[in-house]
Amino acid sequence: MERERVTVQEAARQLGITESAVRKRAQRGQLQSQKVTEGKKERLYIFLDSDQDKFPEPFRERYMRSLEDRVKTLEDEVYRQQAIILSMSQSMQALTGASEARESHETAEETPDRAEPRSATEGAQEGARRRPWWRRVFRG
Repeated sequence: MERERVTVQEAARQLGITESAVRKRAQRGQLQSQKVTEGKKERLYIFLDSDQDKFPEPFRERYMRSLEDRVKTLEDEVYRQQAIILSMSQSMQALTGASEARESHETAEETPDRAEPRSATEGAQEGARRRPWWRRVFRG
């Protein structure tokens, strides 16, 4: 049987496991390996049978399906959260629009009754009292 010498990275890809799992299996003697010194570095090579030790195809398909299912689940969650944010945004706009309409209506009613002009600080204080707390905090 012919054995193929591959790097740890290539062995991990072919076997469908992590590089650390390949190193651990080589350390335990479950995979035939060889350490080679190249310059100042030591490199570990793994010997794989050309027909055996490959990542089994049914397992690969099952693994791919599980990843696709996980992606779909995460996409669904993102869409659900976007819908919630959109709903909250629309509710906030509706509340803001109703609040602004009520404020402008109150201001329009008060203006004809008042004969003398207001000072700038008096108008700002009155406006600050009527504005909702969240507008005062977030919009200055």
